[in-house]
Amino acid sequence: MLQVPTSDDTTPEVCSPVSESRGTLTSGGVGLSDPTLSRTRRRLLDLINRLHSTGVQKDIDLPVIAVIGSQSVGKSSLIESISGITLPRSSGTCTRCPTECKLSTSTEPWQCKISLRFETDEHGQPLGQARNVPFGETIHDKADVEERIRRGQLAVLNPGVSPRNFLEDDDIVENSAGQLAFTTNSICLQISGPDVADLSFVDLPGLIASVSQGGDIRDIELVKELVHKYIKKPSCIILLTVTCEVDFETQGAYQLAMEADPERKRIIGVLTKPDRIPADEEDNWLRYIRNEREPLDNGWFCVKLPNSKALSAGISWEQARADEDQFFSYTSPWSSLDSSEQKHLRTRNLTECLSHLLSELIQKRLPEIQDELQNMLRKTEVALRELPPPPSADPVAEVLNMIADFMRRLSLEIKGTSDENGLLQQVRPEHVAFKWEIRKTAPVFRAYEKKRSVHSSNSNSVIPPAASPHFMAHEDGYLVREDEARAIYIDEVMDRARKAVSRELPDKYPFEVTLLFIKEFTQTWRDPAVALFDKVHDQFVAYMKKMIEEQFPVSRYPHSGLPQRIMVIVADILKQLADRTKERIEWLLELEEDPFTLNAHYYQDYKDKFLAYYKKSRHENSGNKSFLSNLGPRGKPSSPSPTPQKKGIRYSVEVVEDDNTGDVDEVLAILARLGRPGLKAEDLARLLPSDSYAPAIEIMAETRAYFQVAYKRVTDNIPLAIDRELIRGLEKELQQGLYKGLGISGPDSARICRELTQEPANNAARREELNKKRERLESAKAELLRVGM
Repeated sequence: MLQVPTSDDTTPEVCSPVSESRGTLTSGGVGLSDPTLSRTRRRLLDLINRLHSTGVQKDIDLPVIAVIGSQSVGKSSLIESISGITLPRSSGTCTRCPTECKLSTSTEPWQCKISLRFETDEHGQPLGQARNVPFGETIHDKADVEERIRRGQLAVLNPGVSPRNFLEDDDIVENSAGQLAFTTNSICLQISGPDVADLSFVDLPGLIASVSQGGDIRDIELVKELVHKYIKKPSCIILLTVTCEVDFETQGAYQLAMEADPERKRIIGVLTKPDRIPADEEDNWLRYIRNEREPLDNGWFCVKLPNSKALSAGISWEQARADEDQFFSYTSPWSSLDSSEQKHLRTRNLTECLSHLLSELIQKRLPEIQDELQNMLRKTEVALRELPPPPSADPVAEVLNMIADFMRRLSLEIKGTSDENGLLQQVRPEHVAFKWEIRKTAPVFRAYEKKRSVHSSNSNSVIPPAASPHFMAHEDGYLVREDEARAIYIDEVMDRARKAVSRELPDKYPFEVTLLFIKEFTQTWRDPAVALFDKVHDQFVAYMKKMIEEQFPVSRYPHSGLPQRIMVIVADILKQLADRTKERIEWLLELEEDPFTLNAHYYQDYKDKFLAYYKKSRHENSGNKSFLSNLGPRGKPSSPSPTPQKKGIRYSVEVVEDDNTGDVDEVLAILARLGRPGLKAEDLARLLPSDSYAPAIEIMAETRAYFQVAYKRVTDNIPLAIDRELIRGLEKELQQGLYKGLGISGPDSARICRELTQEPANNAARREELNKKRERLESAKAELLRVGM
């Protein structure tokens, strides 16, 4: 926490200036450079002055004195009397723009630096960022200050003209009327020297009640807004200038000051031109000095400033103060005021009061300023980090790096990440859905006649899952009942077989019957395959769009259109890949039109299982159950498994109690001793006598076994083709496609890359503004640390 030293002086709530010896001119420093001030106060004032020199007052409310009043009330003369500066008067431009004065005591010879701050253009419209322009070389002769200020004020009133013209061209100075009547553009004075006060103040344009013919009525509000901008800050001491030459009620500056400081704690009233008060009206103004009328916490003061004649004669600052002291010492009724009221007369008393107020305000504000600096620095750093990085000095390398980063991220996504919202995680559910769409096309054979199906609705309650055409094994372990509406009965299969016979031997049937059943299910695979491609393609396009938006945000490249151009290139490549992928899918589906497999073991295993199952089912539904009823599932009874619901298909699993386990095991043991080891209970169905429907059962088993082979093959190959041709295909072709599409591999690559990485003007301006702000804040922080506070 900032530790502020305690002042050596005690200041009451109302300013109590030091008494003056009548007719005596104090020979000491000017204003706050008076050596009678304590060392601690000097230290605080020096610090705040250095903080002002950093420019941090733009960001933080620093203590300052603002001089306000109506036009021609003597504000400029008051500034001169406090600071010793001579301001221009001949053209009247001194009242048409703010004049900021930063005064500092120095052991070096006297000097003055002048700069111009432009906040508006030639039309009075605010600039995006204030522009500070040095105005001429450093001045070492006080006699040259007035003319330089006059030229500088003309320059800020003519922002459409180069300030250099007003320095070098006398004709333009003499003939310039000013593009603007009033302006927020300001002239800034930095004055230092051995006898200069340590003080910061601003002389603001005088308030106007009306404009002359041809003038702009908007100037009235412009001046009010300008004054309010300064005096609304809590650390601004309002030096309210009121002339005794006209009625108090006609001067609007007081009302504006009251709006900014309704508690009247920051306002110091100053009466000017006491020598112009009409006879017998002095008592009305003396009531202000006594703080009886419009009372202020810091009271009212009265000063006697040089008149126009004395100014024309070139009166010195010392002579002006001597004349002022003589006026209040020997002119009635001022000379008859008691000692406490006398303390509110003369410029030196006013300056001393300002010194007390300013030092107390600084002492109070310094700990707050330190905290505000820390908070503002932190916010500024955050704001800078939130901005996109500035363009590289090597735009070609920057674009190549951006593409390389994009390709690395794409490669990682295609390889697979653990993110639940990753690309492969989004595609996987579509693969599973496709698998079950294909699985549902399995032929539904029934090993009994269609006329018996009504009486056999419950005949499938005991089914070995691995060999059952009635149920499909679900991923979660459940069994899904097949669609009964698609059932093909054994008599229908046999009827097809008989009708297909041509030159075959007796009891032989053409393979075309099996082929016909196979084609019936393979021909239904096109729609699920196309649907899978469409869904994966749409998801991939959406995912790539999102990734491009994240990798190349529009806010960073609003003018170059880089994100849009990359999306167009990606879309073109994806279209080519999509056409190629669909061709590959069609080719794979065409392969399935002609049955083929070298997976003989897998095919034969399933054919044997289905033969056993269909024979068993055939005999169970023929009424002969004395043998096959003992070949049920082995094991103990259990409760039905919980089953989900899906698309109106019923789910169920039932296991019945095995009462004949011992008999079946005994038969299997006997067969093993007879040379047939390794047989299972379901293999006993082969011992059944021949059946006239045996060829149909053979066809059914062959068809169903081949479905198992082809279904597993196609549910692998179609997703693999989409992944290989579409998703992985983009990774292979995108990098070169981007180089070619963006044109960064040709002779104009440098120009193109520079255009692609062009930073938005508002980003550049914002970064520059934040960097300057950070520099100001860090400079101010360094000043606080340098004095050990």
